[in-house]
Order: sequence, then C-alpha cells, then structure tokens
Amino acid sequence: MTKLTMLCKTGGNIKRSRLELSYLLMAELVKTTLCFGGKVQKWKHKSSVLGDDECNEMVFSTYLPPGASADAKVPVIYWLSGLTCTDENFITKAAAQRMAAELGVALVCPDTSPRGCNIEGEDENWDFGTGAGFYVNATADKWKKNYNMFSYVTEELPSIVAKMEEIDASNCSIMGHSMGGHGSLICSLKNPGKYKSTSAFSPICNPVNCPWGKKAFGGYLGDNEEEWKQWDATELARNASEDSWKAPLNILIDQGTADNFLSDKQLLPENFQEACNSKSFIQAEVRMQEGYDHSYYFIQTFINDHLQFHAKYLKQ
Repeated sequence: MTKLTMLCKTGGNIKRSRLELSYLLMAELVKTTLCFGGKVQKWKHKSSVLGDDECNEMVFSTYLPPGASADAKVPVIYWLSGLTCTDENFITKAAAQRMAAELGVALVCPDTSPRGCNIEGEDENWDFGTGAGFYVNATADKWKKNYNMFSYVTEELPSIVAKMEEIDASNCSIMGHSMGGHGSLICSLKNPGKYKSTSAFSPICNPVNCPWGKKAFGGYLGDNEEEWKQWDATELARNASEDSWKAPLNILIDQGTADNFLSDKQLLPENFQEACNSKSFIQAEVRMQEGYDHSYYFIQTFINDHLQFHAKYLKQ
C-alpha cells in the first residue's frame, strides 16, 4: 500500500492535540479504480480530531482527473454527504467523474461521522450519531472528544490532501447534499475566503428551526440555543459582517420542489435566501427545480451545473 505521511514537529517532539494538527497524519491508499482516464481512490487514516485510536480509522474517497501530477496540480472540490451516507455515496452515485475529468478538478469525499467510538447511543438513530455528525464540533461531554467533524473537514482532512502532490489544496471549493449541504454552507460562512465557491443540493439551511437540527444540536451542543446559532447557515449569513470578506461568497443551491423533506420543513431554503438577500457580499442563487425529489437522481441531473459553477472560480 502507498502511504501518505505528514509529520509536524515542535522542539523535536511530535505533539498530539485534538484541536491542533501537530500530529502524525498518515493516510493509506486502500484501492485505485480507473474512471474516465482518471483515478477513483479510497484512503484510510487515523484522526486526531476525532479521537485517534478510540474510533475506527477514518476513510475518504477521491477522484483525480487525467493529467493531474506534481507538475500539473489541479484544484479540489470537497463533497459533504448527507445523513446515513459514507464516503462512497457520491463517488458511486452522482456521475460526477466525467465532468470532473473534462474540467480538470479533483474531488474529495469524506465520511459523515467517526465510527466505532463505543459511545452509548451512537448507533441507535439514523439521524444522530454514526453517519450523522452534522459537521459541527460537539461541546456536550459525551460527544466532544470524537464528534468534531467541522475541524476534520476544514483542518485535518485538507492537511492530508495538501500532501497529495497532484492537488493544489489552497485552491478549493466545497459542496454537499442535505446534511452535507448544511455542512458546506457553514464551512464557508465560518471560514471567510477559504473556499472559492460553495454549492449545495437540498441543504438543511436553518437547523435551529427544524426537527433534524434541533435533535442533532441538542445532542451535540447541549441546551444553549444561542450556541446552536453558531452552526446554522441562516443565522451565520444573517449575522455576517462584510469586514470579514475580501471577496464575495458565491453560492449555488438547487432544491427540488417534490422533496418530501422540503414540505416537512426540514430544509427551509427560503429562510437562508432571505438572510442572504440583505448581504451584498453573499451572492446566493437558490434554484427551485420543479418535480425533483431528495435523491441522487436529482443530484445526477444537476451535478454538471455545480461542477462548472465551481470550475469558473477555481480556474480564475
């Protein structure tokens, strides 16, 4: 197996810290499959921010387009998946590789939570715990050591990706679906300038006001609902300050009108759109797609639009 290693030292000693990335990060290449002239690859590694040896190794999938090399680095788009998903859902279902190959962009798809942490209750519900990390950093005692998917997605994983010689990790965008759409929005809004563009399919836009969000935030963050707002895209957009943004935040959202979770008031894109409308530096387009649901058939239909949207900013 190929090993990808990053070693950070301070005073000659390796430091291990949950909140810092001064840690021996190693990713092992599990398998490679050719696709449209590029490579679909699966990786595994230990994670310091998700509890190190207490949980199973983390996995993530990547797609490298043809021609990517140390001498011809390509930009990268992170994909965050939704509830119950793994790193493989997007790679196997979204039909994104053909367009990614044509555009010359890499794709990186992490898992949706740590797994096998032996926390009581982590496997009892499909919408909380395993497969449902909600891309927050937990503060509740029971979860705070392991459920730190925000730090994983925005810090630790990019540090690993930066060691892949074919990828220009500094030139990145982010997108996601449902819970992952929520994740992509908050990752951008909480990190001004980190991502060139952001997009989402059927995102959970206002979790402090929907059943999924209330359950997840109450579990991971505790009872302080003011703290919840720090992880809510609508609240972050509403309270964003232009002083923090050197360039506009460009966002594309597609939402199907036949999505049952839309009618169940789990997604609330109208609240996010309203919050963005008052901010000139947030350029958000929310497209309501007639008759489409919440499935990967919906994602397949419009994934090329999203990849082209990101490429426009990544290739500038």
